Amino acid sequence: MKRMKKLAALFLVICMAVSAIGCGPSKSSQGSGNSDYRVAMITDSGDITDQSFNQTTYEACLEYCTENNIDFTYKKPDGDTDYARIAMIDVAVAEGYNIIVMPGYIFAPALVEVTYKYPDVKFIALDMTAGDIIAAAVGSKYYDNPDAYEASDYYNTKNTYCAVYQEEIPGYMAGYAAVKLGYRKLGFLGGQAVPAVMRYGFGYVQGINDAAKELGITDQIEVEYAYGGQFYGSTEVTAAMDTWYSQGTEIVFACGGGIFTSAAEAASKVGGKMIGVDSDQSPIIDAYGEGMTVTSAMKGLGATVKAMLDSIIVTNTWEEHVGKIENLGLVSGTDMDVNYVGLPEDTTQWNENFTVDDYHELVRKIYDGEITIDNSTEKMPEVSVKVNERQGSIM
Repeated sequence: MKRMKKLAALFLVICMAVSAIGCGPSKSSQGSGNSDYRVAMITDSGDITDQSFNQTTYEACLEYCTENNIDFTYKKPDGDTDYARIAMIDVAVAEGYNIIVMPGYIFAPALVEVTYKYPDVKFIALDMTAGDIIAAAVGSKYYDNPDAYEASDYYNTKNTYCAVYQEEIPGYMAGYAAVKLGYRKLGFLGGQAVPAVMRYGFGYVQGINDAAKELGITDQIEVEYAYGGQFYGSTEVTAAMDTWYSQGTEIVFACGGGIFTSAAEAASKVGGKMIGVDSDQSPIIDAYGEGMTVTSAMKGLGATVKAMLDSIIVTNTWEEHVGKIENLGLVSGTDMDVNYVGLPEDTTQWNENFTVDDYHELVRKIYDGEITIDNSTEKMPEVSVKVNERQGSIM
C-alpha cells in the first residue's frame, strides 16, 4: 500500500510538472462547468509570451474558460513546421479537447488536413483568408488564377470558422492619429507585400492624408513607404531604418511579424517613435526605448475568440458562424470594447491635439460612413501628401 501511495504521489508530481511547461492545462478551470466542451489553443511557432497573436489568443481563451469553468490548455509545437502544428492538434484531440483555436494564417495547411479528419471537433481559425486556405491546398498555381478556386472545396465548412480583419481601418486610425498628434515625417515598413500588410499600409496613408487635409498641412507631410520582403528583422533592414530616421523620419509603422525589431533598433539610437501592429505592442517595443510606442493598429483576436466560444458554449449560435470566413471590423460607433479593430486607449500617447474623445469621434464617423476607407490593394491610394514609395524590397 505504501508503495502504491508513493507511485501515486510521483505521478501527481510529474503531471504538475508537465502542466507547468504548457503541455497540459495551464491555469485552466477544470471541474463541474460545461463538461461537453474542452478548449485547446495551438501556438504558431512562438510561445504565449510573444506580445502578439499567441499571447493575445491565449489570454482570451484562458479568461473566457476561467470565467465559465471550462477545461482549457495550450499546446506549443516543437518546431516551426506544418507537421509540428498538426501533431499538436492531434495530441489535443486525442486528449479529448473538442474546440481547437488556431491563431494566424500559418495554420492554413493544418486546417486543410485536420478539419475533415476530426469532423466532431470545432475549429476556430483567426486571421486566415480564403486565399491562405486555397494556397495551402493547391500550392503556387492558385496565384496564377485565383478566381478558379473556391476555399470551401478544401476544408470542412461544417465544423470550422475563420475570421479575417479589415486592416485598412486600424491602419487608417493609426495614420490619422499620428498626424493629429504632431508627426510630420512618417514611415511605413511592411513585411511582405501580401494583402493584409498592404491594407494596413494603404489605410495608414489614407489616414495620414485625411488628417493633413483637416489641418491644412498636406504640403508639410512626407511618408517613406517600403516592404522588407520578409517577416523578420535583419541587419539590412535595420540599416535602411537607420537611414530613414537619420534623414528625419519621426515615426515608423512597422507591420509584419518580427520585422519591427529592425525599426525599433534604429529608433532606439535617435529617440525615434513607432506604431505597433495586430496587438498592443507597447510592452515589447518599449523594451527598446521607454515611450517609443505611440500607438498600435490592433486586430481584435481576443474579442473574436470570446465571441466564438460564447456562440458554441453559451448562446448556441455557432450555426450562424460555422462555415464562414467573416471579415471583421467595426460593429459599434459608440462601444469600443465590442469592435474587432481599433487603437489601444490605455497606452496610446494622447495629447491635447488628439484625445480619447477625438478618437471616439473618429470611430463614430467611420462606423456611420462619414469617413470611407478604400480597402483595395491594387495600387497606392491617390493622396495629396508626398509618399516616397519604394518598388520591390527595401534591401
